[in-house]
Amino acid sequence: MQHRSNVENLAEKLTSLLGLSIPPIAITFSSDAPASIARFNAPMPPPTQDGRTGRVSAGCVFWIKAREYSFTTVPEDHGNCSVGSLTHGFKTFSQAVEGADVAALLESEWVALENLAEIPTVKGNPSFVTYGPLTETQADPDIVFLILNGKQIMTLHGAWPELRFEGKPQCHIIPITKETGDITVSVGCMLSRLRTGMSNNDITCAIPYGEVPNLIDRLGVAKCADLKVAEYASEDAKRFA
Repeated sequence: MQHRSNVENLAEKLTSLLGLSIPPIAITFSSDAPASIARFNAPMPPPTQDGRTGRVSAGCVFWIKAREYSFTTVPEDHGNCSVGSLTHGFKTFSQAVEGADVAALLESEWVALENLAEIPTVKGNPSFVTYGPLTETQADPDIVFLILNGKQIMTLHGAWPELRFEGKPQCHIIPITKETGDITVSVGCMLSRLRTGMSNNDITCAIPYGEVPNLIDRLGVAKCADLKVAEYASEDAKRFA
């Protein structure tokens, strides 16, 4: 009960300070299946000619599903997307580049082979990844995942100026944050935006769970400063009405 109360308090403060419309999501990597959390259950479509299939089109889709309820996944659930399987530590680089999906990305010049080879990955060959609302997590997660708009990113950066900004693929902020401890923002990628249906205005952010209390303290200070500046700017603008 103490753990649940603590995470609910953290989730409430993050939501309030950032004005979140989408609740914080917890992401946890593990070698053992978490107790009492159901496996994600959706049918596997027929495999492609190169053998790819999964329970969703890409692992980033689980971020959207996790808004509503908690579930756990295994590597094959992510298997349709070779890039996501690479970033999450389910495939090696040599395995990932065998995929027809990666061949299509290379052919389109969306990514260069040398850049793909340098993409961060989750270490340790995890057997399970659990997703769900932060308020439902049974243990300390690895990552608190947020979907933000431009103003919320502004507030976050004001509180945490050492924020790390990244580009495509969107999912590689997960291993960056897990392995380095950096709070990492992705501007998104076309592959993920199409598959998840995310708004053009949505930006994603991965936060190490251990940094959340410190971030909340700094957000409180930054938001107070922003409110004072907004009050000043609003009053000053009256001279031009």
